[in-house]
Amino acid sequence: MADIFSNVLEIRWEMVLMWVIGGVLIWLAIAKDMEPTLLLPMGFGAILANLPTSGAITQVINGKTEEGVLDVLFNAGIANELFPLLLFIGIGAMIDFGPLLSNPKMLLFGAAAQFGIFFTFALAALLGFDLKDAASIGIIGAADGPTSIFVANYFNSNYIGAIIVAAYSYMALVPIIQPPVIRLFTTKKERLIRMPYEQKEVSATVRILFPIVTTMIVGILAPRSVALVGFLMFGNLLRECKVLRILSESAQKELANLVTILLGITIASKMRYDLFVKVDTLVIILLGLVAFVFDTIGGVLFAKLLNLFVKKKINPMVGAAGISAFPMSSRVVHKMGLKEDPTNFLLMHAAGANVAGQIASVVAGGVMIALVEKLI
Repeated sequence: MADIFSNVLEIRWEMVLMWVIGGVLIWLAIAKDMEPTLLLPMGFGAILANLPTSGAITQVINGKTEEGVLDVLFNAGIANELFPLLLFIGIGAMIDFGPLLSNPKMLLFGAAAQFGIFFTFALAALLGFDLKDAASIGIIGAADGPTSIFVANYFNSNYIGAIIVAAYSYMALVPIIQPPVIRLFTTKKERLIRMPYEQKEVSATVRILFPIVTTMIVGILAPRSVALVGFLMFGNLLRECKVLRILSESAQKELANLVTILLGITIASKMRYDLFVKVDTLVIILLGLVAFVFDTIGGVLFAKLLNLFVKKKINPMVGAAGISAFPMSSRVVHKMGLKEDPTNFLLMHAAGANVAGQIASVVAGGVMIALVEKLI
Protein backbone atom coordinates (compact mmCIF):
# COMPACT_ATOMS: atom_id res chain seq x y z
CA MET A 1 0.00 0.00 0.00
CA ALA A 2 2.86 2.35 0.81
CA ASP A 3 4.40 1.70 -2.61
CA ILE A 4 1.11 2.50 -4.35
CA PHE A 5 0.76 5.75 -2.39
CA SER A 6 4.37 6.62 -3.22
CA ASN A 7 3.76 6.05 -6.95
CA VAL A 8 0.67 8.26 -6.87
CA LEU A 9 2.68 11.07 -5.28
CA GLU A 10 5.24 10.80 -8.09
CA ILE A 11 2.67 11.54 -10.80
CA ARG A 12 3.52 14.86 -12.49
CA TRP A 13 1.34 17.02 -14.68
CA GLU A 14 3.73 16.36 -17.58
CA MET A 15 3.03 12.62 -17.21
CA VAL A 16 -0.70 13.28 -17.35
CA LEU A 17 -0.20 15.38 -20.47
CA MET A 18 1.64 12.49 -22.11
CA TRP A 19 -1.21 10.16 -21.15
CA VAL A 20 -3.57 12.55 -22.93
CA ILE A 21 -1.30 12.69 -25.99
CA GLY A 22 -1.14 8.90 -26.01
CA GLY A 23 -4.93 8.74 -25.74
CA VAL A 24 -5.34 11.17 -28.65
CA LEU A 25 -3.04 9.06 -30.83
CA ILE A 26 -5.03 5.94 -29.96
CA TRP A 27 -8.30 7.78 -30.70
CA LEU A 28 -7.02 8.98 -34.09
CA ALA A 29 -5.96 5.41 -34.90
CA ILE A 30 -9.25 3.78 -33.91
CA ALA A 31 -11.94 6.42 -34.47
CA LYS A 32 -10.43 8.16 -37.50
CA ASP A 33 -8.46 5.25 -38.99
CA MET A 34 -5.35 7.46 -39.33
CA GLU A 35 -2.27 5.25 -39.74
CA PRO A 36 -3.59 2.89 -37.02
CA THR A 37 -0.70 0.43 -37.40
CA LEU A 38 1.66 3.13 -36.14
CA LEU A 39 -0.37 5.64 -34.14
CA LEU A 40 -1.97 2.98 -31.91
CA PRO A 41 1.32 1.41 -30.71
CA MET A 42 2.85 4.90 -30.41
CA GLY A 43 -0.07 6.09 -28.31
CA PHE A 44 -0.06 3.06 -26.04
CA GLY A 45 3.72 3.24 -25.74
CA ALA A 46 3.51 6.89 -24.71
CA ILE A 47 1.28 5.91 -21.80
CA LEU A 48 3.48 2.95 -20.95
CA ALA A 49 6.64 5.08 -20.83
CA ASN A 50 5.13 7.79 -18.65
CA LEU A 51 3.81 5.82 -15.73
CA PRO A 52 5.67 6.61 -12.49
CA THR A 53 8.64 4.26 -11.98
CA SER A 54 7.60 2.44 -15.16
CA GLY A 55 9.46 -0.81 -15.58
CA ALA A 56 9.19 -0.41 -19.36
CA ILE A 57 11.93 2.24 -19.46
CA THR A 58 15.38 2.39 -17.89
CA GLN A 59 15.34 4.02 -14.46
CA VAL A 60 17.56 4.31 -11.41
CA ILE A 61 15.67 2.95 -8.41
CA ASN A 62 17.31 2.84 -4.98
CA GLY A 63 20.67 3.50 -6.59
CA LYS A 64 20.33 0.56 -8.96
CA THR A 65 19.87 0.93 -12.73
CA GLU A 66 16.99 -1.15 -14.03
CA GLU A 67 16.99 -1.44 -17.84
CA GLY A 68 13.57 -1.14 -19.43
CA VAL A 69 12.38 -3.23 -22.37
CA LEU A 70 11.57 -0.15 -24.49
CA ASP A 71 15.15 1.07 -24.21
CA VAL A 72 16.42 -2.42 -25.01
CA LEU A 73 14.28 -2.46 -28.15
CA PHE A 74 15.40 1.06 -29.07
CA ASN A 75 19.08 0.16 -28.80
CA ALA A 76 18.54 -3.08 -30.71
CA GLY A 77 16.29 -1.77 -33.47
CA ILE A 78 16.42 2.00 -33.86
CA ALA A 79 19.81 3.10 -32.54
CA ASN A 80 21.45 1.00 -35.25
CA GLU A 81 18.75 1.85 -37.89
CA LEU A 82 17.70 -1.84 -38.10
CA PHE A 83 13.91 -1.34 -37.83
CA PRO A 84 13.66 1.44 -40.46
CA LEU A 85 15.79 -0.55 -42.90
CA LEU A 86 13.80 -3.76 -42.44
CA LEU A 87 10.58 -1.77 -42.86
CA PHE A 88 11.91 -0.40 -46.13
CA ILE A 89 12.22 -3.96 -47.49
CA GLY A 90 8.49 -4.39 -46.87
CA ILE A 91 7.66 -1.00 -48.38
CA GLY A 92 9.75 -1.76 -51.46
CA ALA A 93 7.94 -5.07 -51.92
CA MET A 94 4.60 -3.24 -51.82
CA ILE A 95 5.48 -0.60 -54.42
CA ASP A 96 4.68 -1.00 -58.08
CA PHE A 97 7.06 1.28 -59.99
CA GLY A 98 5.13 0.61 -63.22
CA PRO A 99 3.42 4.05 -63.36
CA LEU A 100 6.80 5.75 -62.89
CA LEU A 101 8.57 3.58 -65.45
CA SER A 102 5.75 4.25 -67.93
CA ASN A 103 6.16 8.00 -67.41
CA PRO A 104 9.74 8.69 -66.22
CA LYS A 105 9.29 12.47 -66.15
CA MET A 106 7.34 11.99 -62.92
CA LEU A 107 10.75 11.66 -61.26
CA LEU A 108 11.01 15.44 -61.60
CA PHE A 109 7.99 15.92 -59.35
CA GLY A 110 9.49 13.64 -56.73
CA ALA A 111 12.56 15.88 -56.69
CA ALA A 112 10.60 19.16 -56.71
CA ALA A 113 8.41 18.07 -53.81
CA GLN A 114 11.45 17.89 -51.49
CA PHE A 115 11.80 21.70 -51.49
CA GLY A 116 10.18 22.01 -48.06
CA ILE A 117 12.87 19.81 -46.49
CA PHE A 118 15.69 22.19 -47.34
CA PHE A 119 13.61 25.32 -46.72
CA THR A 120 12.73 24.13 -43.22
CA PHE A 121 16.32 23.05 -42.56
CA ALA A 122 17.42 26.65 -43.18
CA LEU A 123 14.51 28.03 -41.14
CA ALA A 124 15.21 25.76 -38.16
CA ALA A 125 18.90 26.72 -38.26
CA LEU A 126 17.93 30.41 -38.25
CA LEU A 127 15.71 29.78 -35.22
CA GLY A 128 18.76 28.54 -33.31
CA PHE A 129 18.54 24.77 -33.65
CA ASP A 130 21.81 22.88 -33.99
CA LEU A 131 22.49 21.97 -37.64
CA LYS A 132 22.08 18.26 -36.90
CA ASP A 133 18.72 18.88 -35.25
CA ALA A 134 17.69 21.30 -38.02
CA ALA A 135 18.43 18.63 -40.65
CA SER A 136 16.43 16.04 -38.71
CA ILE A 137 13.51 18.46 -38.40
CA GLY A 138 13.54 19.30 -42.11
CA ILE A 139 13.16 15.64 -43.11
CA ILE A 140 9.73 15.62 -41.43
CA GLY A 141 8.47 17.34 -44.58
CA ALA A 142 8.94 14.18 -46.63
CA ALA A 143 6.16 12.54 -44.59
CA ASP A 144 8.41 9.48 -44.60
CA GLY A 145 8.66 7.95 -41.13
CA PRO A 146 11.56 5.50 -41.70
CA THR A 147 13.73 8.18 -43.33
CA SER A 148 12.95 10.60 -40.50
CA ILE A 149 14.00 7.97 -37.97
CA PHE A 150 17.15 7.16 -39.93
CA VAL A 151 18.32 10.78 -40.21
CA ALA A 152 17.37 11.81 -36.66
CA ASN A 153 19.07 8.74 -35.23
CA TYR A 154 22.14 9.16 -37.46
CA PHE A 155 22.62 12.65 -36.03
CA ASN A 156 21.69 11.51 -32.52
CA SER A 157 19.14 14.33 -32.44
CA ASN A 158 17.97 15.61 -29.08
CA TYR A 159 14.41 15.68 -30.40
CA ILE A 160 14.03 12.26 -32.00
CA GLY A 161 10.73 11.55 -30.21
CA ALA A 162 9.06 14.76 -31.38
CA ILE A 163 10.47 14.34 -34.90
CA ILE A 164 9.16 10.80 -35.26
CA VAL A 165 5.73 11.63 -33.84
CA ALA A 166 5.45 14.63 -36.18
CA ALA A 167 6.57 12.63 -39.24
CA TYR A 168 4.07 9.83 -38.74
CA SER A 169 1.30 12.21 -37.69
CA TYR A 170 1.64 14.22 -40.89
CA MET A 171 1.63 10.98 -42.89
CA ALA A 172 -1.74 10.27 -41.32
CA LEU A 173 -2.98 13.82 -41.88
CA VAL A 174 -2.21 13.96 -45.62
CA PRO A 175 -5.95 13.89 -46.57
CA ILE A 176 -6.58 16.86 -44.26
CA ILE A 177 -3.53 19.05 -44.92
CA GLN A 178 -2.90 18.68 -48.65
CA PRO A 179 -6.30 19.56 -50.21
CA PRO A 180 -6.54 23.16 -48.89
CA VAL A 181 -2.89 23.82 -49.78
CA ILE A 182 -3.42 22.49 -53.31
CA ARG A 183 -6.59 24.55 -53.79
CA LEU A 184 -4.83 27.68 -52.54
CA PHE A 185 -2.08 27.40 -55.16
CA THR A 186 -4.14 26.24 -58.14
CA THR A 187 -7.01 27.70 -60.11
CA LYS A 188 -10.24 25.96 -61.05
CA LYS A 189 -9.04 25.84 -64.65
CA GLU A 190 -5.77 24.19 -63.65
CA ARG A 191 -7.52 21.58 -61.52
CA LEU A 192 -9.65 20.66 -64.54
CA ILE A 193 -6.67 19.90 -66.78
CA ARG A 194 -7.10 16.43 -68.21
CA MET A 195 -4.14 14.08 -68.47
CA PRO A 196 -5.12 11.01 -70.50
CA TYR A 197 -3.11 8.03 -69.35
CA GLU A 198 -1.37 6.10 -72.10
CA GLN A 199 -0.85 2.57 -70.88
CA LYS A 200 2.69 1.51 -71.72
CA GLU A 201 3.80 -2.02 -71.16
CA VAL A 202 6.89 -2.18 -68.96
CA SER A 203 8.93 -5.28 -69.63
CA ALA A 204 9.99 -7.65 -66.87
CA THR A 205 13.62 -6.90 -67.71
CA VAL A 206 13.14 -3.16 -67.11
CA ARG A 207 11.30 -3.82 -63.85
CA ILE A 208 14.16 -6.03 -62.62
CA LEU A 209 16.92 -3.70 -63.77
CA PHE A 210 15.28 -0.60 -62.26
CA PRO A 211 15.91 -1.39 -58.55
CA ILE A 212 19.45 -2.61 -59.32
CA VAL A 213 20.45 0.39 -61.45
CA THR A 214 18.74 2.87 -59.11
CA THR A 215 20.66 1.52 -56.14
CA MET A 216 23.94 1.83 -58.01
CA ILE A 217 23.27 5.39 -59.24
CA VAL A 218 22.06 6.65 -55.86
CA GLY A 219 24.91 4.87 -54.12
CA ILE A 220 27.39 6.79 -56.27
CA LEU A 221 25.63 10.18 -56.13
CA ALA A 222 24.43 10.10 -52.51
CA PRO A 223 26.33 7.32 -50.69
CA ARG A 224 24.89 8.24 -47.29
CA SER A 225 21.44 7.17 -48.50
CA VAL A 226 22.52 3.89 -50.08
CA ALA A 227 21.38 1.78 -47.11
CA LEU A 228 17.85 3.19 -47.22
CA VAL A 229 17.44 3.13 -50.99
CA GLY A 230 19.21 -0.23 -51.19
CA PHE A 231 16.82 -1.95 -48.79
CA LEU A 232 13.85 -0.27 -50.50
CA MET A 233 15.00 -1.48 -53.89
CA PHE A 234 15.86 -4.94 -52.57
CA GLY A 235 12.26 -5.28 -51.43
CA ASN A 236 11.09 -4.20 -54.87
CA LEU A 237 13.43 -6.70 -56.53
CA LEU A 238 11.83 -9.48 -54.45
CA ARG A 239 8.51 -8.37 -55.92
CA GLU A 240 9.60 -8.03 -59.54
CA CYS A 241 11.84 -11.08 -59.96
CA LYS A 242 8.73 -13.35 -59.83
CA VAL A 243 10.72 -16.31 -58.49
CA LEU A 244 10.51 -15.30 -54.82
CA ARG A 245 6.78 -14.78 -54.52
CA ILE A 246 6.62 -16.23 -51.00
CA LEU A 247 9.46 -14.00 -49.79
CA SER A 248 7.85 -10.97 -51.43
CA GLU A 249 4.52 -11.67 -49.75
CA SER A 250 6.27 -12.26 -46.40
CA ALA A 251 8.09 -8.92 -46.73
CA GLN A 252 4.83 -7.13 -47.53
CA LYS A 253 2.86 -8.76 -44.74
CA GLU A 254 4.62 -10.55 -41.88
CA LEU A 255 7.89 -8.58 -41.95
CA ALA A 256 6.29 -5.16 -42.48
CA ASN A 257 3.60 -5.78 -39.86
CA LEU A 258 5.97 -7.13 -37.22
CA VAL A 259 8.52 -4.33 -37.67
CA THR A 260 5.77 -1.71 -37.69
CA ILE A 261 4.43 -2.97 -34.36
CA LEU A 262 7.89 -3.00 -32.77
CA LEU A 263 8.82 0.34 -34.30
CA GLY A 264 5.66 2.07 -33.10
CA ILE A 265 5.90 1.00 -29.48
CA THR A 266 9.71 1.35 -29.32
CA ILE A 267 9.49 5.02 -30.33
CA ALA A 268 7.82 5.59 -26.96
CA SER A 269 11.20 5.27 -25.24
CA LYS A 270 11.85 8.79 -26.58
CA MET A 271 8.39 10.08 -25.66
CA ARG A 272 9.07 10.33 -21.94
CA TYR A 273 7.71 13.51 -20.43
CA ASP A 274 11.16 14.85 -19.52
CA LEU A 275 12.26 14.58 -23.16
CA PHE A 276 8.97 15.48 -24.85
CA VAL A 277 7.16 18.15 -22.85
CA LYS A 278 9.17 21.17 -23.93
CA VAL A 279 8.51 24.34 -25.89
CA ASP A 280 10.95 23.05 -28.50
CA THR A 281 8.65 20.08 -29.13
CA LEU A 282 5.80 22.39 -30.17
CA VAL A 283 8.18 24.40 -32.35
CA ILE A 284 9.41 21.20 -34.03
CA ILE A 285 5.86 20.03 -34.75
CA LEU A 286 5.07 23.45 -36.29
CA LEU A 287 8.28 23.38 -38.33
CA GLY A 288 7.37 19.89 -39.51
CA LEU A 289 4.06 21.28 -40.75
CA VAL A 290 5.92 24.07 -42.57
CA ALA A 291 8.18 21.48 -44.23
CA PHE A 292 5.22 19.33 -45.27
CA VAL A 293 3.25 22.27 -46.65
CA PHE A 294 6.23 23.64 -48.59
CA ASP A 295 6.96 20.20 -50.05
CA THR A 296 3.40 20.20 -51.38
CA ILE A 297 3.75 23.76 -52.67
CA GLY A 298 7.07 22.92 -54.34
CA GLY A 299 5.51 20.09 -56.34
CA VAL A 300 2.52 22.19 -57.41
CA LEU A 301 4.59 25.23 -58.44
CA PHE A 302 7.03 23.04 -60.38
CA ALA A 303 4.13 21.62 -62.42
CA LYS A 304 2.88 25.15 -63.09
CA LEU A 305 6.38 26.13 -64.22
CA LEU A 306 6.58 23.21 -66.63
CA ASN A 307 3.22 24.20 -68.10
CA LEU A 308 4.83 27.40 -69.39
CA PHE A 309 7.01 25.33 -71.73
CA VAL A 310 5.15 22.10 -72.61
CA LYS A 311 2.34 21.54 -75.09
CA LYS A 312 0.61 18.78 -73.14
CA LYS A 313 -0.38 20.57 -69.95
CA ILE A 314 0.13 18.95 -66.58
CA ASN A 315 -2.49 19.11 -63.87
CA PRO A 316 -0.57 20.90 -61.07
CA MET A 317 -2.29 18.74 -58.45
CA VAL A 318 -0.17 15.82 -59.67
CA GLY A 319 2.94 17.70 -58.52
CA ALA A 320 1.66 17.62 -54.95
CA ALA A 321 1.81 13.82 -55.01
CA GLY A 322 5.60 14.01 -55.23
CA ILE A 323 5.91 13.71 -51.46
CA SER A 324 6.77 10.34 -49.95
CA ALA A 325 3.43 9.60 -48.28
CA PHE A 326 2.58 6.59 -50.44
CA PRO A 327 -0.15 5.87 -51.45
CA MET A 328 -2.13 8.46 -49.46
CA SER A 329 -1.04 11.49 -51.45
CA SER A 330 -1.82 9.96 -54.86
CA ARG A 331 -5.27 8.99 -53.61
CA VAL A 332 -5.88 12.55 -52.36
CA VAL A 333 -4.95 14.01 -55.75
CA HIS A 334 -7.11 11.45 -57.56
CA LYS A 335 -10.14 12.23 -55.38
CA MET A 336 -9.65 15.97 -55.84
CA GLY A 337 -9.53 15.49 -59.60
CA LEU A 338 -12.75 13.47 -59.56
CA LYS A 339 -14.43 16.12 -57.44
CA GLU A 340 -13.64 18.76 -60.06
CA ASP A 341 -14.48 16.49 -62.99
CA PRO A 342 -15.92 12.99 -62.38
CA THR A 343 -14.42 11.78 -65.68
CA ASN A 344 -10.86 13.01 -65.03
CA PHE A 345 -8.74 10.14 -63.71
CA LEU A 346 -5.37 11.28 -62.33
CA LEU A 347 -4.53 8.24 -60.22
CA MET A 348 -1.84 6.69 -62.42
CA HIS A 349 -0.06 10.00 -62.98
CA ALA A 350 -0.24 10.81 -59.28
CA ALA A 351 0.97 7.30 -58.37
CA GLY A 352 4.00 7.80 -60.61
CA ALA A 353 4.87 11.06 -58.85
CA ASN A 354 4.18 9.46 -55.47
CA VAL A 355 6.57 6.54 -55.89
CA ALA A 356 9.14 8.97 -57.29
CA GLY A 357 8.73 10.89 -54.04
CA GLN A 358 9.51 7.73 -52.10
CA ILE A 359 12.87 7.51 -53.83
CA ALA A 360 13.51 11.27 -53.71
CA SER A 361 12.88 11.51 -49.96
CA VAL A 362 15.46 8.81 -49.29
CA VAL A 363 17.97 10.58 -51.52
CA ALA A 364 17.14 13.90 -49.82
CA GLY A 365 17.93 12.28 -46.47
CA GLY A 366 21.33 11.18 -47.76
CA VAL A 367 22.03 14.59 -49.28
CA MET A 368 21.07 16.27 -46.01
CA ILE A 369 23.46 14.05 -44.06
CA ALA A 370 26.30 14.79 -46.46
CA LEU A 371 25.52 18.53 -46.44
CA VAL A 372 25.50 18.83 -42.67
CA GLU A 373 28.69 16.81 -42.29
CA LYS A 374 30.44 19.27 -44.61
CA LEU A 375 29.08 22.28 -42.72
CA ILE A 376 30.08 21.18 -39.22
